[in-house]
Amino acid sequence: MKINLSSINLTFLILVLAYFFISFTNSNLDDKSYRDEFKNKYAIFSIIEPINIDFSGEKIPKNSNDIWERFDKELLKNTYWQSNTLLYIKRSNKYFPIIEPILKKNNIPEDFKYLAVIESGLENVTSPSGAKGFWQFLKSTAKEYNLEVNYAVDERYNLEKSTQAACDYLNVAYEKFNSWTLAAAAYNMGMNGLQTALKNQKVKNYYDLHLNSETSRYIFRILAVKEILRNPKKYGFIIRKQDLYYEEKHNIFEIDSTISNLYEFCNNYSINYQQLKKYNPWLLTSKLPDESRKRYFLKIPVNASN
Repeated sequence: MKINLSSINLTFLILVLAYFFISFTNSNLDDKSYRDEFKNKYAIFSIIEPINIDFSGEKIPKNSNDIWERFDKELLKNTYWQSNTLLYIKRSNKYFPIIEPILKKNNIPEDFKYLAVIESGLENVTSPSGAKGFWQFLKSTAKEYNLEVNYAVDERYNLEKSTQAACDYLNVAYEKFNSWTLAAAAYNMGMNGLQTALKNQKVKNYYDLHLNSETSRYIFRILAVKEILRNPKKYGFIIRKQDLYYEEKHNIFEIDSTISNLYEFCNNYSINYQQLKKYNPWLLTSKLPDESRKRYFLKIPVNASN
């Protein structure tokens, strides 16, 4: 069959011109037509209240419109701040496999991995108050829970060690309050502050407390992130497996003596300083002093050689 290329090219040109004509026309609609166009084509959906929502096995009371309004607010914020929540989903694939076994080893419910999400977005960030890392420890609390913080090392940036410290804190809080919900609230406002609020207001339940705005939102933020990350498609997040972030393979080297020059150390392992800092963000300077012969564990990419 003979194909007339001229006819095909002419047809293609007509279609292209028609597309641009329609686009141009739609961009110059009068006000009434524009409002009609907007009404017919633009939509933002409200969220249907999820059923059987709990935090660490503790049910949310449903005897108040206020409870749903507070939860709905956080669901809407996280559903329609798409870029932020999309990053949560991508990072969770990389970091939850590190966090989950540490929680399990310490008998902490798995729902607490979502606490790390709302604290830091699963990044080593610093808050205006000076809290740092995935779990947002203040310097004083970090030291209380056996994290090293000095000019050369800040273990708040060590995901494994800071997760262990968070578990230690949460177990103490649970022993004090006998509620994982209250333990999570205490993580935000402190155990003493929460104890005082419970005593003064003569209530035993988080949902009955009048708290500062941040702690009042805190559990609902965790619940909203949990709901969306467990059911991303339900909330419009379509993510392919190849779009997720992954932990890169690495070897772990035990160090029990001072490294006076980390630049030279990198050269010995055929990596650059940027890679060393990426895998070990808890290193703050270009050396690792270790007069006490403490054991440190450095992550080195698998393609490195010594």
